Amino acid sequence: MKTNQDIRADFAILRDNKYAYLDSGATSQHPDCVIDAVRDYYTQDNANPYRGAYSLSVRATQKYNDARHKVAALLNSPTDEQIIFTKNATESLNLIAYTYGLSTLQKGDEVVLSIMEHHSMIVPWQMVCKQTQAKLKYLYLDDDFKIKDSEIEQKITKKTKVVGIVSISNVLGTKNDIERIIKKAHSVGAIVIVDISQSIAHYPFDVQALDVDFAVFSAHKMFGPMGVGVLYGKKQLLDKMPPFLLGGDMIEYVTEQDTTFADIPNKYEAGTQNAGGVVGLGAAIDYINKIGYKTIERIESKLTQYAYDALSKLPFVTLYCTKDPKCRSGVLSFNIEGLHPHDVASMLDRYNVFIRAGHHCAQPLHTYLGVQSTCRISLSIYNTKEDVDRLVDALKQIYQKYKKFIKVR
Repeated sequence: MKTNQDIRADFAILRDNKYAYLDSGATSQHPDCVIDAVRDYYTQDNANPYRGAYSLSVRATQKYNDARHKVAALLNSPTDEQIIFTKNATESLNLIAYTYGLSTLQKGDEVVLSIMEHHSMIVPWQMVCKQTQAKLKYLYLDDDFKIKDSEIEQKITKKTKVVGIVSISNVLGTKNDIERIIKKAHSVGAIVIVDISQSIAHYPFDVQALDVDFAVFSAHKMFGPMGVGVLYGKKQLLDKMPPFLLGGDMIEYVTEQDTTFADIPNKYEAGTQNAGGVVGLGAAIDYINKIGYKTIERIESKLTQYAYDALSKLPFVTLYCTKDPKCRSGVLSFNIEGLHPHDVASMLDRYNVFIRAGHHCAQPLHTYLGVQSTCRISLSIYNTKEDVDRLVDALKQIYQKYKKFIKVR
């Protein structure tokens, strides 16, 4: 049975235990197998997929398609063709907004998002609603940082056409009741977009079991390379939507005055793609499958509880996360009384403890919480109790050093 330390050994940047890297919610580290897969692609198989009849291009195409199949299997997609490669989850969400949103919404329609959404979900739908004169509404939270049941029942109505929901908040770490939200949305004829960027490295996600309309994530948050994103969509929706980008390889025929478009997935993959990055994503999926989601959840749930308990014992720390362990993930946000989060993060850096500080691309949520910014740790399978201990010890030292100044304020 693999332990945190066993897994940590798979990551070259962490093997000497020099760093307590607690920012996997922003980007995860890469195991050796992913780095090897990308290097091997560029040293052995590099060519432009779909663009050549020679053997090197055929191999590149096969590698690219193999990765698509791995993503489809990971999500339990009915077909490989329903997996679209983008450059990140942000582009995937923009694709949906620009294509489905602009071509479907009308004046008087409503879009419902949770207040905990990332800007990449919020900003595109703000634009779409302004252009189509649809109304944008938000689901708000209870005192335990969970979406209120009454909000789901009252805000999602017959006027609702689109619901956007994050599976796990990148600030609060709350695991949302995706199944309930999808059922409610479908009962009124709305489609649902689920952002699984913060969950896919930690928990399985079955698009068929949940009856998801769209799902998006970024490879770099699940041990894969930067510059690769994924969009899953139901075939009947993807077939009807217009293309997002226009150009090479997404066409069927082009004449001087007109164009017909290729079938999915090519319809949404204009131009040369990040083939090496896609191959790296495939290797990251292999790595997750090798460890297994059950092992990942076992390791991370224990570590999350350990971190939550340790931070809760610090009287000068305010935590912004649910008290319910069933709804809590490895994302924990907090503030130190009287110290700005950016200062805390900078001081922790001196101890080789790396955390995120700021609004985490979720300003509306922070405004709702009544704070400008927070400190955030986000745990992964390569983190250990020692990482948490280093964080807590450093926070104690920082507070002891600066508490006399805090009192003056």
